Amino acid sequence: MKNSALKRSALWGVMIAVVAAAGLALRADDKSDERPPLTLQLDHQAIDRDESLRVSYSSVVKKASPSVVYVFSTKIIKQRQDLAPFFNDPMFRRFFGVPDQGQIPPREQRQQGLGSGVIISKDGYILTNNHVVDGADEVKVAFGEPRQEFKAEVVGRDPKTDIAVLKIDTKDLPAATLGDSDALEVGDTVFAIGNPFGIGMTVTQGIVSGLGRGGLGIETYEDFIQTDAAINPGNSGGALVDSEGRVIGINTAILSRSGGFNGVGFAIPINFARSLAEQLVSTGKISRGFMGVSTQSLEADLAAQFGAQHGALVTDVTPDSAADKAGLQSGDIITKVNGQTVLDPRRLQLAVIRLAPGTEVTVEYIRDGETKTVTFELGELDGKDLAGGNTPGSDEGVLDGVTVTDITPQLRAQLRIPDRLEGALVTEVDPSTPSARDGLREGDVILSLDRRAVRNAEEAVKLSEEIKGPKVLVRIWREGISRYLVIDESE
Repeated sequence: MKNSALKRSALWGVMIAVVAAAGLALRADDKSDERPPLTLQLDHQAIDRDESLRVSYSSVVKKASPSVVYVFSTKIIKQRQDLAPFFNDPMFRRFFGVPDQGQIPPREQRQQGLGSGVIISKDGYILTNNHVVDGADEVKVAFGEPRQEFKAEVVGRDPKTDIAVLKIDTKDLPAATLGDSDALEVGDTVFAIGNPFGIGMTVTQGIVSGLGRGGLGIETYEDFIQTDAAINPGNSGGALVDSEGRVIGINTAILSRSGGFNGVGFAIPINFARSLAEQLVSTGKISRGFMGVSTQSLEADLAAQFGAQHGALVTDVTPDSAADKAGLQSGDIITKVNGQTVLDPRRLQLAVIRLAPGTEVTVEYIRDGETKTVTFELGELDGKDLAGGNTPGSDEGVLDGVTVTDITPQLRAQLRIPDRLEGALVTEVDPSTPSARDGLREGDVILSLDRRAVRNAEEAVKLSEEIKGPKVLVRIWREGISRYLVIDESE
């Protein structure tokens, strides 16, 4: 289980299709002490937007495609072999020697997944989507002519942004040149390169259809580039490149009613993905900056009252947080972070969480019609793992894949949690886990584990590490009612 901020969910009348044939994961041992920092090839020179229409972009493809790889993942699924009903009769087993159901070993099945990735350093680091390798027992990478295949290590994953970093043991690779996704404009020509449907390296052309797309419910933190370049299953983790052959995004998802390409694809901006990759290589995990403010959108009537055209209206400040110590107050309107315009609360969140704790930020805000600035260091967004998911194959702990946080006054008011109620708020449940299958949901408050009281996230983490399982009795509060759940993590 983990301890983190609450994820806002969004419901749409269309299906959000994540473009991978199967979702699979692998956690690697922490080798952060052995890893030097990433060495990347960057090119932030502006493209020529007045260039006349070109007949061919083959030179662009030749420059970018060698750095795009195939990613193959394998997950071993253990399935219980059920006997016919009469075989479960004790008398039948006694006379005919049929083994007990629990004595029959589970049948193993190999589940295959495919996707794409981008080589970002000559010494073997590869950027891809988390959902391409999520849950995998084995990951392999293939590229080149003649084709070379390598076993890959998963250096680190960030499910909240759908980014993962792989490492293969080789050198002198054709690393991609990374562009500046902040310089993109709607209408720019782009190309999606990847391995759709496993048919081989494929290039499709389109334009940037939109920027800063979010609120789609695909990931926790969303700041997508939208494109009409065809993206299909297997393209996940592949490159979105500009007309100079520079990677400006990592292809991630499509918006579709059928699951096929409908002209609405999404990619993670490379500037965002790059900052995450550098953290994952350095430490093996993501630490997010935390300012300590609750905000709301600046609607037209509020904008008139506060004398601002855009920004994030501060509704509350967490006591002793970085924002509190810097003097920010309820009623302030945050308009810029490090010189970048803040249009709304989502943009403020993205500007902060992409920065590491301890990063110095300059915040511009409006108070009583006057523009002010303040500089301070970010805190750290709280996050703890519950035992069970930290090491592949570990039998220690329970509630693998569950994320919790403390109940702050803001969350208590937002979710209408009674003042008397103590516990740990569930902010995320991995849909592939027994916890999700057995009914634990985002927004539940865990009151007890194994009949032992839980007063906060730290106690939930501690108890989850002590309880051996595979079954655990969980008492929760949900929508004004307390209830019990039995989470069974046995095979």
